[in-house]
Amino acid sequence: MPKAIRIHEYGGPETLRWEDVEVGDPGPGQIRVRHAAVGLNYIDVYHRTGLYPLPALPWTLGMEGAGRVEAVGAGVTEFQVGDRVAYASPPVGAYAEVRLLPADRAVALPDDIDERTAAAMMLQGMTAHYLLRRTYRVQPGDAILLHAAAGGVGSIASQWARHLGARVIGTVGDDRKAELAHAHGCQHVIVYSRENIVERVREITDGQGVAVVYDSVGQTTFLDSLDCLRPLGMMVSFGNSSGPVPPFEPGLLAAKGSLFLTRPSLMHYTARREDLVASAEELYAVVRSGAVRIDIGQTYPLAETAQAHRALEARQTTGSTVLLP
Repeated sequence: MPKAIRIHEYGGPETLRWEDVEVGDPGPGQIRVRHAAVGLNYIDVYHRTGLYPLPALPWTLGMEGAGRVEAVGAGVTEFQVGDRVAYASPPVGAYAEVRLLPADRAVALPDDIDERTAAAMMLQGMTAHYLLRRTYRVQPGDAILLHAAAGGVGSIASQWARHLGARVIGTVGDDRKAELAHAHGCQHVIVYSRENIVERVREITDGQGVAVVYDSVGQTTFLDSLDCLRPLGMMVSFGNSSGPVPPFEPGLLAAKGSLFLTRPSLMHYTARREDLVASAEELYAVVRSGAVRIDIGQTYPLAETAQAHRALEARQTTGSTVLLP
């Protein structure tokens, strides 16, 4: 019987259980996928803690994986048994050796991209795509600020933004991560544990501020992020690894320069099949061209996912983390 990582109650990494699960035949519109690799993402922590509630408990966590199609349900025409596929979208349930998945949420995996790379890049890479090409369309010469620049999304987005001609400023927590951020395209790196983010951004931009801030940290960086923007700048709050942003008066955006604020989600940007496929194809293209390198910073056996969660929450990981069934 196949195994999966499931939770029976919300809480810390100790709630993650490695247990047997029954996986039946695919229903209409579904495929059954045997995973070769599974991606670890911070949204998995939000699901585990209940910040983003799951449909029911117990439940299998995980939003991203890559593998081969084992079976197809009625009405599925795009995939056949043996096809290599990848995905990064609901329904939650990727932390498993085998799973059922709606066929319209999967994309074909090209021959020149292996499953581990796919599991390391699909969610974070398509997130970088919508951030840089749709939420705020980065232009050559734009100064941008990217928090957590040595993380999974950060390492991909910094390379992609540099490729687009942006002036990339990244923030990191220590000197080791600063080296990684530089290697991934950041022209300027701010070590927030010893430097003032707002002062450094103003210094780097000659007092002008940045066109856009991409902030996945949330509570601890939100107000500083607003102060880093130029007038009419765009604040993109796309995560909250330090905790949710507390309520604030919208007039603050006017006071700080008639700023724009958005809280986007990959799930909305890829809800339509055509948008999902287009996002994946653009990601494949920049990876194939060498403009973006996918950095797998660490791997863990899927059975040891709790250890991976502890490392992620302690900010001990760099690049992408892949779980191996």
